[in-house]
Amino acid sequence: MPDLSVVIVAGLHSDARRATVAQLLHDVPGAVVLHHDLATAAVGTVVRTIRDATGIVDAGEAPLVDDCACCALREDLVPELRRLAATGQVRLAVVELWDSVEPKAMAEVITSGGLTVTGVITAVDPALLLPCLGNGDDLADAGLAAAATDQRTVADTFARQLEYAPVLAILDSEETDDEDRELLGQLHPTALQIPLGGGDLASAALAGFDVEAAAAAQHPACALLPVEADAHGVSTFVWHRCRPFHPERLYAALEDLTCAAARSRGRFWLADKPDALLHWDAAGGALCVEGAGPWLASLPDAAWELVPPVRRAAAALDWHPEHGDRCQHLVFTSPALDRDGLERLLDHCLLTDTEYAAGRAAWKRLPPAFDTLLEI
Repeated sequence: MPDLSVVIVAGLHSDARRATVAQLLHDVPGAVVLHHDLATAAVGTVVRTIRDATGIVDAGEAPLVDDCACCALREDLVPELRRLAATGQVRLAVVELWDSVEPKAMAEVITSGGLTVTGVITAVDPALLLPCLGNGDDLADAGLAAAATDQRTVADTFARQLEYAPVLAILDSEETDDEDRELLGQLHPTALQIPLGGGDLASAALAGFDVEAAAAAQHPACALLPVEADAHGVSTFVWHRCRPFHPERLYAALEDLTCAAARSRGRFWLADKPDALLHWDAAGGALCVEGAGPWLASLPDAAWELVPPVRRAAAALDWHPEHGDRCQHLVFTSPALDRDGLERLLDHCLLTDTEYAAGRAAWKRLPPAFDTLLEI
């Protein structure tokens, strides 16, 4: 099978996404765009189109799989890309994802199918950044669900689309101001931002992409979280402690903490569950807390060989003589952020000196406030 470069273009900002695709078609000779329209799923099919710079060159339908439009996309995507590769006439296949489809899952599907993903780009209109991050509506209510069981929200879906991609294609509209640009930079400080119409998008699309490294960068144990920042009315507050949370006090503060910032994320630990690495993921006034496996400090030495090197390296950088890699590392990013108030509230949720001194046996007897949330 001839080599075929595949770039994924994602994003809920459809105008920015279409402009990104149009620029790639213009800038890369021999490029084609493959798009699955999941909006037609209600009638039982997903419509697939393939187009080049002159227009649509092929179209077809893929049946739903288990009543899931996104599953149909997965089943149809790799065979279509293989067919394009076999022609030997396509240099670059641009996979334009439908609005709410997340690039991580598709990059992994394409790579596992033996194809080469050379870039992942999320298209962004900075003026729409805060409205998206503040939108706690379910995708289903917005007509954007990819399956009948899709329980994601607009805010958390957009946050993952934004933070996974190493490249952001920027559609800078007249409504965009310095606060919007600063918020984007603080949310994803390591991203390469390329202005549409004025940057080398083609090179970014062909630069290369490491699926395993991208997944590691999203894992709560070793995620590349933003650093402290404060400019143009936007702040990023990094809260890092080694002492565990009191489960009841943290649970009581969840609503205030979740609504304190447009976006917050990170990892934390509870005194009554000292071996569980917990993931904090909040956007749009909604919080997702879930287990992300064990802390490395809780594993026997022999098990460390089974842990990816990037995870071991991240743990070593933050190793505590008593608690190992267990830590609180939460990051809050937002305009008008009350950093001092956040710090006071978070510190209040930690074990007191007396509670801490009682030791782990006593900690494990604390009320298990998070059991229902974690479905334990």
